[in-house]
Amino acid sequence: MNSVKLFTGTASKTLAKKISESYGQPLGELTTTKFSDGEISTYYEESVRGADVFLIQSTIPSADNIMELLLMVDAAKRASANTVTAVVPYFGYARQDRKDKPRVAIAAKLVANLLSASGADRLMTCDLHAGQIQGFFDFPVDHLNGSAIFVPYLKSLGLENLVFAAPDVGGVGRARSYAKHFAVDMVVCDKHRKRANEIASMQVIGNVEGADVVLVDDLVDTAGTICRAAEKLLEKGARSVRGIITHPVLSGKAYENIENSVLEELVVTDTIPLKKESSKIKQLSVADLFSQAIKNVHSNQSISGLFI
Repeated sequence: MNSVKLFTGTASKTLAKKISESYGQPLGELTTTKFSDGEISTYYEESVRGADVFLIQSTIPSADNIMELLLMVDAAKRASANTVTAVVPYFGYARQDRKDKPRVAIAAKLVANLLSASGADRLMTCDLHAGQIQGFFDFPVDHLNGSAIFVPYLKSLGLENLVFAAPDVGGVGRARSYAKHFAVDMVVCDKHRKRANEIASMQVIGNVEGADVVLVDDLVDTAGTICRAAEKLLEKGARSVRGIITHPVLSGKAYENIENSVLEELVVTDTIPLKKESSKIKQLSVADLFSQAIKNVHSNQSISGLFI
């Protein structure tokens, strides 16, 4: 069997170190430098010839992180790696996945094309904004699910009257899967936007009287939606409201919004590093999940056992 080599880009060094420790193998030596004008250059300090290479890099802003990943893939292929898997815990630009109005780009498809052009053989990621984005790729996609992290945590809380909520119509599928697993009810917060990151109105569809509500979503950006949803749910009689969100993008006034919100807590993962600490944000690690997925992929075993 070919050897495994793990490398990390600059955006995911902390998570990559945890993955390598869980895997039981140190990260490989990779140097990333920049010219004075900001142009990125990558260089492997060790041979990758014939190895199955796994490159760990979330494509969070800025776009330099995507470019760095593409260069890492290209360099590995040109150095005769056997296979190159892009391990992208957070797949950026996934929110632009369709033409929802005239004359817009489909950024998710563009990034998929770039990864293909760079020579990647496989993508491993977690909780895409929309599952059908997997169809944008012409090579295998291992789409891991954050439920493997969140379900054990929710069970440990022992919530008495659990109800799951989707913060918008697009998140109904996620909330329903949790509700089905726990055999409880779900509700929907139907929102109408004026423009991106600005909510005009929101309505709660379903009964939350006396319930411990858990809002489920793939990412939280400015936190406007989830904070507004939490307020509406409490107005409708919920006993408590917390959120489980895979990717803590947390831009703008997100931290301030969360601290001042009625949320009991916001539980996130480390697919994106937190910019600062918050008394209401609890971070769980996906390192063991990705480590096991890498082992299974390398040994040609199924990863379906990692799903809940």
